[in-house]
Amino acid sequence: MSPDGQTLAPNVYDAEPIPDAARAEIDRLLSSGDLFRYTAAANAPVTLLEEEFAALMGTRYALAVSSCSAALFLSLKALDLPRGAKVLIPAFTFAAVPSSIVHADCVPILVEVGANYRIDMDDFAAKLPEADAVMISHMRGHTSDMDAIMALADAAGVPVIEDAAHSLGTLWHGRNIGTIGRVGCFSFQSYKMVNAGEGGILITDDPEIAARAVIMSGAYEENWKKHPGFQNSYCEWQNKLPLYNLRMQNLSAAVIRPQLPEVARRVAQGRANHDHVADRLNGCGLLAVPPALSPELRAPDSIQFNLAGAWTDEQARAFQYAAKKAGVSVQIFGLSEGNARAFWNWQFLTDVPDLPQTRDMLMRACDVRLPARLTMPELDYIADALIDAARSARS
Repeated sequence: MSPDGQTLAPNVYDAEPIPDAARAEIDRLLSSGDLFRYTAAANAPVTLLEEEFAALMGTRYALAVSSCSAALFLSLKALDLPRGAKVLIPAFTFAAVPSSIVHADCVPILVEVGANYRIDMDDFAAKLPEADAVMISHMRGHTSDMDAIMALADAAGVPVIEDAAHSLGTLWHGRNIGTIGRVGCFSFQSYKMVNAGEGGILITDDPEIAARAVIMSGAYEENWKKHPGFQNSYCEWQNKLPLYNLRMQNLSAAVIRPQLPEVARRVAQGRANHDHVADRLNGCGLLAVPPALSPELRAPDSIQFNLAGAWTDEQARAFQYAAKKAGVSVQIFGLSEGNARAFWNWQFLTDVPDLPQTRDMLMRACDVRLPARLTMPELDYIADALIDAARSARS
C-alpha cells in the first residue's frame, strides 16, 4: 500500500514465510550437524517426510529426492525401460521433462497440445503405439483427460508417469493427481505450492518400482532399511543397480514438513484467487482463461490465459510491455526469448518435430503468478492491469 492509500503492484515472487517449526528444527540440525538422511538409525527428517507425504497422498511409498527432475529420471529407471525407449510427453512442458528422459537414455516423443493447454487426444492416440512409456505433465496445474489417457495406456500395456510438479492438491474425480499413473512426481522448488528452494518426491503403490528407485537414489549398503515400508524387494536389488545419489538432505525435509499441513489452505486460497481473476479476465472480451475439465478440481498458484481473437505479435508484445509498465509481469511462452517451455528451444533433442497446434497456442498463451497469499485488492490490481494493458495494445 502506498502512502496515499493506493494499492501497489504486488510482489508475486516471494513465497510464504517458512514456518517457525521449520526454523526450530533447522537450528537443532545445525547444532547437531546431522544433515545426512542416513546418519540417524531411524526417524530422520527425510524419513518422516516420506511417511507424512505418503499418508497425505494416500499412497504406499514415497521417496524424497533432490528435485522433481530427479524423481522423473528415477521413475523411468525404476520402470526398467530399455535404452532408446520412447516416452510420450506433451509438447507444452518445462525443458526439465524431456531432459530427464534424455538423461535416462530414452527418447521423448512430443504430443500436440490444444488451446486449453491439455494433450490433444487424437495425436496422443496416434503416437501411443510407438511408445514404451507415457509421462504426463500437468503443466501449470492443467490436468489432461486422465480417464482417456489411462484407458488407452492401460489397453496398450504402457506405464504412465505423472509429472505433477504444479499439481499438489489437484483432484481428478476426487482422487489426488499423482496417484493415477504408476508413479507421481512432485516439486518443492520455490515457485511451487510447498517451497524448499529445491527438492522433489515420487510416490507409488508398486513395491518393485519403490525398491528400485530407493536403491538408485543412493541407498547404498543397507540404508534402504531406513525407508518407510521396506520389504524383501529392497534386499534383492541391493548392489545390482547403479547409485545415482539423488538423495534429499535433512535441512530440506525440515523446511518441507511443517508446510504440509498448510497445503489444504493454500490450495483453497489459490483456487479462490485464480477464479476471481479468471472471472475478471474472461469478462473483458480480449483475454480468455480456459475452464477446468469437469472431473478436475485444480490447485493453482498462477493463472494462464490466451489472447482472445486475432492478435499480431506486435500487439502481443505491446500487451506485455504495458502490463510490465504497470508492475505486472506477463510471460507469453512463445514470445519470450529462449523460453524453456517452448519446445522449439529444446535444442538438445536430435529431432524436434513441427507441432503447429502447440506452436500457435504458445505464441498467444500468457502466464502470471498468483500466489495464495495475495489479498483481494492485490488480485484486483493484477486483473485491472492486465485488462487495461490488453485494451491499450488493441486500441
